[in-house]
Amino acid sequence: MIDQLELRGATVTGLSRRDDGLDLTDQESVARIAGRLEGGFDLIFNATGALQIGDHRPEKSINALDAQAMAQQFAVNAIGVALALRYFSPLLGRAGRSVFASLSARVGSIGDNRLGGWISYRAAKAAQNQILHTAAIEIARKRPEAIVVALHPGTVETGLSAAFASNHPTITAAQSAEALLTVIDRLTPADSGTFWDWKGQQVPW
Repeated sequence: MIDQLELRGATVTGLSRRDDGLDLTDQESVARIAGRLEGGFDLIFNATGALQIGDHRPEKSINALDAQAMAQQFAVNAIGVALALRYFSPLLGRAGRSVFASLSARVGSIGDNRLGGWISYRAAKAAQNQILHTAAIEIARKRPEAIVVALHPGTVETGLSAAFASNHPTITAAQSAEALLTVIDRLTPADSGTFWDWKGQQVPW
């Protein structure tokens, strides 16, 4: 995403756990890092997420459910996004169009679930979608031109999906980033609180 934005001539402030100590599972770190930044961002893009945490692979059935593993999924994929919204969304520009976008996943769609399995990851991403939808309503009261959106990036050739992508067509990270930016470009404030895939198609909740 940084590469694609810079190709467009954008000035990008990149933040990570490794380089900046930003850990979405640590509320103090999110507040601290956000507090260092000046507002007025046109785009805030959350690219964090976790599919397999530690030794816990996505469950094939409810009989494989582990409470601690499920809590870890929610900490990263749902609560972390809520913290990002709390501390970073106030940094969106107050006037004019601005976007807070967060990577979700199609498997977080309740309406699109035909296969079952992956309960913890699905539920955490579904919770993220609800958080984004709810935040969009609240943010619009102070920033009527702001757009808050969940995005499905496709099955991207990264370490996150490598062990699970054999049965799905994949795209490169650059292809996904370019496509997602194209989707973001087309969004209007009327689309705030919605869920889109990298092909520009709206995903059912």
